[in-house]
Amino acid sequence: MKKMQKGFTLIELMIVVAIIAILAAIALPAYQDYTVRARVSELAVLAGAAKTTVAENIANNGGAMPTNACAGVNTGIPSGNANAASMTCANATGAIAVTGTARTKNTVLTYTPTIPTTEGAIGTTWRCVGSASDAKYYPAECRATSGT
Repeated sequence: MKKMQKGFTLIELMIVVAIIAILAAIALPAYQDYTVRARVSELAVLAGAAKTTVAENIANNGGAMPTNACAGVNTGIPSGNANAASMTCANATGAIAVTGTARTKNTVLTYTPTIPTTEGAIGTTWRCVGSASDAKYYPAECRATSGT
C-alpha cells in the first residue's frame, strides 16, 4: 500500500511568505510613525509643568498677564532625555515652545495662554500649534489648530 504524504506544497508556502511580506510592508511604516508620535507626546508632557506655572502666575496677577509670566518656570531639559532639545518661555506672552531632537523629526510644539475676557470666566486656556515637521506627528490638540 502507498502512504499519502501530508504537508504543504511549495506554492502554498510561497503564498504565505508573500502575505507576510505584504503585511510587514504596511505595518513597519505605521509602527515608525507611532514611535515618533510617542516621542513627540513627551514634548507635550515637558510643557505641562511650565503651563501650570504660567497659569499660576496669571492667576496671582488677578487674571491679567504679568510682565514676567515665566517666573519660576524651569526651562531645563532633564538629563537623559533624548527627545527634547530645548524649551523656552516668553516672559511677555507666557508662550512656551518645546523643540524636539531628530528623534522627534525636530518637531516644535508652541503653547500660548489665553486669558478669559468674559465676566465670571476663570482659568487660563492653552492653544497649541505644532511646526517644523509633519502634522501627523503632533498631539491631537496641536493638529486641530495647525490647519490639518
